[in-house]
Amino acid sequence: MATVLYERDGAVARVTMNRPQYGNAQSRVLLEELDDALREAMDDHDVRAVVLFGAGDNWSSGHDIGTKEEIADREARPYQPGVSGVFQRSWDLNVENTMRWRDLPKPTIAGVHGMCIYGGWMIAAAMDLIVASEEAQFVPGFFQFQSTPWDIGFRRAKDLLWSQGLIDAHEALELGFVSRVVPRGDLEEAAMSKAARIARLPPLMAEMIKRQINDAQDAMGFRAAISAGHSSYMIASLGGVFFDEKNPFGSRKRMPGIDSARRRHAEQE
Repeated sequence: MATVLYERDGAVARVTMNRPQYGNAQSRVLLEELDDALREAMDDHDVRAVVLFGAGDNWSSGHDIGTKEEIADREARPYQPGVSGVFQRSWDLNVENTMRWRDLPKPTIAGVHGMCIYGGWMIAAAMDLIVASEEAQFVPGFFQFQSTPWDIGFRRAKDLLWSQGLIDAHEALELGFVSRVVPRGDLEEAAMSKAARIARLPPLMAEMIKRQINDAQDAMGFRAAISAGHSSYMIASLGGVFFDEKNPFGSRKRMPGIDSARRRHAEQE
């Protein structure tokens, strides 16, 4: 795999998003290779837990909205033209993928450092637990897999999404999005140790605990809310909220909200 690394450490699979030159921006290829890596972990009977890391300075800078590799891939493997293709691509890469990772039968942990923004939040939210380094920063967005209200509470989600706000690791811990905060140098050991402890549980017990809790969330409407949230995202997207004729896909290196979010966070400190 070119953009994702996979290795075994005892009963724990270590998966690493590996596009550090782009802050691990999520190209279609990265998402496909991440799906392959997670499937490999699920198919390996000796793997009992998975930890997802990001190479380089940041865990994930979100969706890839303009690297040359992503643009070339879109041209080489286009979806059908028009609204149907736009919808299907968005659903396949950002909803169906992410929901499948949320429902994986084995426990999953995100070991997050640096920036975890927009699409990065989506993938982290699909993991069962998040261990974060002290300098980690999180920015949710108006994105395709809108789990933010379930992740941090409905009113806090409105506040953050309307203000394009940023939360640091300690606030994410207080909100319940993150399970533990550690110094940057301790992140890998902390995440892998937590996974190793979980891996000592009987696999069926670990899976049934996860299924029981996910089923409870689904009974409260999680899956229906995610589907409805994607429809709202598509209406906004087709209305030119993100890209339009003056700012087409590929013309930006990053979404403008991250700069304002970091500026507001700095002012609050």
